[in-house]
Amino acid sequence: MTATGHVMSSSPGTTDSTAPRWRYDPQPRRPDWGIHGTTFKNISKQTPIRIAPLPAQATLCLQQGPFTATPLVVPGERVLTGQPIAVDTGGTRIHASVTGRVSAVGLRPVPGPQPTRAPCVVIQREGDEEWHESCEPVADPSRLAPAEVCRRIAAAGIVGLGGALYPTARKLAPGVPIRALLVNGVECEPWITCDEVLLRERAASVIAGARIAMHALGAAHAVIAVEGDMPEARVAVHDALQAAGDSGIGLAVVTAKYPAGGERQLVQLLTGEEVPAGGLPRDLGYVVQNAGTLAAIATLFRSGEPLVARIVTVTGNGVAAPGNFEARIGTPLRQLVDLAGGYRYPPTRLLMGGPMMGWALPDDDLAVTKATNCLVAATAAELAPPRPEMPCIRCGECVQTCPARLLPHELHAALRRGDYATLAALALDACIECGCCDYVCPSAIPLTARFVAARRQDAAEPDAPS
Repeated sequence: MTATGHVMSSSPGTTDSTAPRWRYDPQPRRPDWGIHGTTFKNISKQTPIRIAPLPAQATLCLQQGPFTATPLVVPGERVLTGQPIAVDTGGTRIHASVTGRVSAVGLRPVPGPQPTRAPCVVIQREGDEEWHESCEPVADPSRLAPAEVCRRIAAAGIVGLGGALYPTARKLAPGVPIRALLVNGVECEPWITCDEVLLRERAASVIAGARIAMHALGAAHAVIAVEGDMPEARVAVHDALQAAGDSGIGLAVVTAKYPAGGERQLVQLLTGEEVPAGGLPRDLGYVVQNAGTLAAIATLFRSGEPLVARIVTVTGNGVAAPGNFEARIGTPLRQLVDLAGGYRYPPTRLLMGGPMMGWALPDDDLAVTKATNCLVAATAAELAPPRPEMPCIRCGECVQTCPARLLPHELHAALRRGDYATLAALALDACIECGCCDYVCPSAIPLTARFVAARRQDAAEPDAPS
């Protein structure tokens, strides 16, 4: 270790002192951007992960990520757990999460940033659970070619479980040399604990998945990043690494400050390098994967199970017994609320995700998707109603907190003028939609929502001035 952190060779399979080297900081400095607000994590991590019963009906959204999958089944067809029921153009599949009969294929309400309907496959559970014949384990994934590892991961429907849902197989085939895999266990939203309890209880599974991902990438090194306020998870990861005896995987403890878990922010904190504007971590030789995603990879090769379940935090003072539940994809959210003791108080707001980047839900009559990491049933004491908007006073608080180093108040002024040239010059496209500017704005201006809307409008109108 050096004064600034660990130094490791970044060339796969070599310890040659002349090889390119990379450096990571095992205890990065506290960032000067972001916020350190009130968190509500403790109420949902007092109990172990609970396995949710199989749902009587599973509603599987076919639009889980940047692509919409094409259904492979028709109403009336009997399906087995783990059977592919849809596939997108990149080969990423969606699987039956229960054994039963397809009752419908069509549009259904689904969670999203706006109330929306999307193509879904609805399965009524019937009889005992039977796994599809394609669900076969692999004894030694390291003996497979990297391309075959990626093919199997795509076939298993594994996507980024941190929320973006980008196909994991595509990230593991970046087409450029990779120095290290960065494992994102930095769960910075103030309510979510699904990754923390996963690392606390199943650290060995995350490490096993990291090894498989490293093999696919041809990367000799990885570092698992956790937050400083995750002492049990940190100890569990440390002990699992000691037991594994793998010197190629390190551990870093990041200050619990939002949004330290953002992909670009995590790269900067761990390595001191900044992802270039318009670029990706792979441009610097890094790939970032969520801890839950890596656990799903380990499960695939250990047992043959595709991505048919995920851990969901159900929390907020609106429910009687907050906790984390491993639920099948397609499980009704109301079933998870019941498992969490039901509603103790009528929730003022129901959110999927968290208050910073989550989505408001109209009700719990929706189903778990691969993106459902958290359901918050918040009371008015926890999440107050929005305050009335006031004029910008140019206090500069939004500038101080912005992790992308933007000028939110100037962006907002340009947006109000319809000045597209200035919006482009001020790098609106670099906004990561974290909501920090909203959180600190004394005038209660919904900056993030307006920036998101402007970006969507620009994308929909390619000929708009820029």
